[in-house]
Amino acid sequence: MNRTHDPELKSWVESANSPHSDFPIQNLPFGVFSRSDDSERRVGVAIGDQILDVRAALDAKLLSESTAAASCRGGTLNALMSLARKEISALRGELSALLSGESRAGAVLYPMRDATLHVPADIGDYTDFYASIHHATNVGRMFRPDSPLLPNYKHVPIGYHGRASSIVASGEGVRRPHGQTKAADAAAPRFGPSAMLDYECELGFYVGAGNAIGNPIHIDDAADHIFGFSLVNDWSARDIQSWEYQPLGPFLAKNFATTVSPWVVTSEAVEPYRTRGAPRAEDDPEPLEYLRSAADGDRGGIAASLEVLIASARMRQEGITPMRLSRGSFAGMYWTVAQMLTHHASNGCNLRSGDLLASGTVSNESPESRGCLLELTARGAHPVTLPSGEVRRFLEDGDEIIMKGVLEAERRPRIGFGECRGTILPAHS
Repeated sequence: MNRTHDPELKSWVESANSPHSDFPIQNLPFGVFSRSDDSERRVGVAIGDQILDVRAALDAKLLSESTAAASCRGGTLNALMSLARKEISALRGELSALLSGESRAGAVLYPMRDATLHVPADIGDYTDFYASIHHATNVGRMFRPDSPLLPNYKHVPIGYHGRASSIVASGEGVRRPHGQTKAADAAAPRFGPSAMLDYECELGFYVGAGNAIGNPIHIDDAADHIFGFSLVNDWSARDIQSWEYQPLGPFLAKNFATTVSPWVVTSEAVEPYRTRGAPRAEDDPEPLEYLRSAADGDRGGIAASLEVLIASARMRQEGITPMRLSRGSFAGMYWTVAQMLTHHASNGCNLRSGDLLASGTVSNESPESRGCLLELTARGAHPVTLPSGEVRRFLEDGDEIIMKGVLEAERRPRIGFGECRGTILPAHS
C-alpha cells in the first residue's frame, strides 16, 4: 500500500474522477492499443476515457527512462510483466504522479473510443481452473445427482491446459464451432455445428516473473509471480464437451476461442480489495501443506463482482438495453489465485511471463450468480426469456455476451476491469 492507493487522489483527466468510471487514478491498468491513424501496437495505461501512451510520455521526457518504463516501448506487456514487483511499482508511482500533478500531459493521451485494443500479451500458455465449488457442484449434479463433486475436488485445484493460439481480444467475433456430438438416444455420433454454445464468466491472471523448470513456487511467494488480472470468457460447446470429455477432459469443446478483456489491473492496484479466502465447511479437509498459508488465508480472496449481460441481434436492432444474466462474487471461490498458481508449478512446471491462468466459471450459491448458461438454464431445462420475448437455452447466432467486473471495498473508490465482449458468428458452411 502506498500513495497510489490514496482514496482521495484525483486526476486532472476529469473523466477519471467520475464515480462511474472503471479507470480512476487508483487503477491505472496496462494494455496494448493502436491508433486509428497508425496500426503500430503501443503499451498504454487507461485513465478515465483516455489512454496514456507510455512511449510518447517517455519521448516527451514526462517519465524517467527506467527499466520498467523502457520495457513499455514494445508492442506487448511481456517485458514489463517479467520485472520485479518493485520496478513495476515504481513505474506505477510515476504514472500516478504524472496524472495527478499540476502539469498537464494531454499531448500523450489518446481517446479510448478511437483506439483498437488488443490482447495485452503474447500468451505462450493458457490454463483454466475449476475453482468455484458452487459451479462444480451445480454442473456435477446434472450428471451425478447423488455425488456431484468428484473425490479429489476438495484436495486439488483442478485445471486443464487450454489453447493460447485461439485467445482473442474483446470485441472480436466468435465463430460457432463444429464438432462431434451424440444425443442420448442416437446410435452414433454426428459431426456438425454446436447447438449448445455457452459462455463462462471468469477472472484471469497473468504470470509476472516466471520460474525455472523443475523449481516449484512456494505459496508465500506466489504473489511475486502474478502481474495482474483481467476478465476471461472461456467459450464452451456443451454438446461437444459432454461427448468428448471422458476420459481425458476438455478438448475441441473449449479450444476454438477464449476472449480476454484488454486491460490488466495490476496486483498492486488490487491490493486494497483483498479479503479473506472463502470459509470452508467444518468437514472439509485442510489443504495439503504446500497449499496452506496463513497470509493467503487472511488475504487470499479478492472482492471482485463479475456480471454477464446479453444482447441478441434483435435486441440491438430494437434498441433494447442488454439484459443482465448473472452477477457473482469472486470472493467466494474455493481455491485462491495463489493456490492455483502454486499448484500449477508444484511439479516443477515452468510458468513464463505473459502466461494466462483463469479461475473457471465464477458462480456462487444463489441462482442469479451462476456464471454460465449451463447452470442458469439447468442444461436447457429452464430457458431464459429476453426482453425481446426471445427464449435462450444456449447462445444463438448474433448474440453478444458482455462481461464486466469491479473491485469494491469500504472507503475505497470503485475500480473496474473494463468490458469483455464477444458476438457469436454463424458456423462455417
